[in-house]
Formats: sequence, structure tokens, C-alpha cells
Amino acid sequence: MTAIRLDRLTRRFGSSVALDSVSLDLQPGSFTALLGPSGCGKTTLLRLIAGFETPSEGSVWFGDRMMAGDQVLVAPEQRGIGIVFQSYALWPHLDVAGNVGYPLRMRGTARSAANRQVDEVLEIVGLTGFGARRIDELSGGQRQRVALARCLVGNNGIILFDEPLANLDMHLRATMVDVFRDIHQRTKATIVYVTHDQAEALALADKVAVMERGRVLQYAAPTAVYHQPADMAVARFVGRGNLVPAVAQVDGSVLLAGHRFQARASEAFSGPAHVLLRPEALRLGEEGLPARVMSSTYRGPVHELRLSLTGEAGELVVDHPAPVASGTDVRVAVADAWAMPG
Repeated sequence: MTAIRLDRLTRRFGSSVALDSVSLDLQPGSFTALLGPSGCGKTTLLRLIAGFETPSEGSVWFGDRMMAGDQVLVAPEQRGIGIVFQSYALWPHLDVAGNVGYPLRMRGTARSAANRQVDEVLEIVGLTGFGARRIDELSGGQRQRVALARCLVGNNGIILFDEPLANLDMHLRATMVDVFRDIHQRTKATIVYVTHDQAEALALADKVAVMERGRVLQYAAPTAVYHQPADMAVARFVGRGNLVPAVAQVDGSVLLAGHRFQARASEAFSGPAHVLLRPEALRLGEEGLPARVMSSTYRGPVHELRLSLTGEAGELVVDHPAPVASGTDVRVAVADAWAMPG
């Protein structure tokens, strides 16, 4: 297990700032997801950790050893990391065992020891008996498992994932999430995982770094990012939610559409506010926020109702067990709310 420390890390490409003074401490054995939209800097950050990019400013540390910064730049192959790419990056002319065992051959590992290690990691990723298969005979999910096995065979203390599930269908993605979780528990490696998929980040990571325009907006546990977003940008990006303007009161309540209810906040404040209301914390009832149904969409287990609050106070999304006709006036009870100034 290896700690990763990023100190005021910056990367510029000409006049464009891809990464802007990012500082993070990733604990040994942790699983960190870098989450954000395309162009937010998450892949640049991963490439700086891997050594594929050179920092414009700042430094990268693995434990007490500097990898980049102050005229120091350790080559990627000397950093002791494993990388799993979105494109798999497998050799088409080698079979599964050849691809997985390639790092061992480069190190000069004896054939018998290498074969044993290859068999062990293929078992871990659920590909026992696939050693002689050609790469073009494998499904997308199986190819991703081969890439993961090749990464694991080196017993690396740090594993980097660059959107590894982006090319897989929904069912394979769900299966691979379970595989990644199991791998982390088995190896205890320090993992950094780049994704734009919130469900993956929340399900896998013990810390999530939400990024926007080259900066980290919030670095916290998945539950904190979801239930206590640091600002409105995080609240808008993570999960489904309704961010509506309200007025915070000195007693910890908020006033919205003429209705008052309690709301959590990072610290007490009063005045203009925005309130985050998650669909699962709202239900239709006889009391609560006055609203009118604008639409009802069947989502499988629930009907997603889109509501307009009375007095142009904003819109809400509510999960309901049955459809409700458009134009129906309803009341919405609030079980939980998160308030932020502004």
C-alpha cells in the first residue's frame, strides 16, 4: 500500500489551464474516484500521477518519494503502478496468458513462476482456463478482465483506472463494478479511478473528488458528496436533485413557496439560500409544499413526477408509485433537505 500526495499540482497547455493548483492526500489502500464532466481535468490529473504528463507547477509524491516536481521526473515504468485503460491496450498477436504475463517477461521472471502468477490472477478476475484464448475471441467484458489481470500480476501498490467501463454495456458495467470492488479488497492497493459516471464513483470509492474546470470542488466520502454537497455546482452534478431558491431562517428552517420546514446545513446562516431536495426525500401528502404536476414519466420501479412549485418558486422531481395526471394540484412533504447560502 502506498500513499499519494499531490501538492498544488498545475498543468497548462499553452494558455489553457487543464489543472489548477490541486492538492490531495490519498491514504494508503484508499479507493479514490475522480468524478466530473468531460474536460474537467480528471484524466490530466491521472496522467500526472502516472508520469505521462509533466507538471507545470507543484509536485507528485508516492509515500516519501517525489515522483515529479523541483526538476524531478520519474519515468512511468519506474513508478511501480498498474494502469487499466478505457481501450484495454492489449496485444492482439498474443493470447490471454501472453498479454497478462508480458510485464513479468519484461522483468525477467522465470517461466514457471510467471505461469503460476498468471494462473493466479486469471482466477482472481474470473478467467480461469482462458489463457490460450485469442484476444479477438473475447467479449468486451472479458478483455477488460484481461487488462485488469495484467495490471494485477505486477503486485503494484498503486492502480490507476482511466474510465475502464466506458465501452461496456449496462449489465457488464454492473458486473465489473463488483469485480473492481473485490480486487480492491484482495489487493489493498491504492486505487485512483477516473469516471464521469456517478453511480460507479459512489458505489466503488471510499473518497470522491468532484472536479470542474481543473479544480477539485469537493473531496469527501460518497455519502457526504451526495447528502452534503460543498456548493451548488456539486449539488447540480451529483445525483438527481432539486436545487431551488429559498430563505434560510435563524432557527435552522427554510421558507419555500410559503411553507416552512427544517433543513440541514454545514453551518448556521440566515438569508437567501438554495435548498437541495432529493427525490427520495419527497412524497405527496396532504400537507407540505404546494405544487402542480407538469408531467409523469414511467421509470420502472417508480413514476417520476415533475412538479412546478406555486409562485414560480422552482421545480421539483418526485418519485411516486403511481402516475398522476398533468395539471393536478398536490402537496409535497419534505423528509430531508440541505441548505446552502446564495
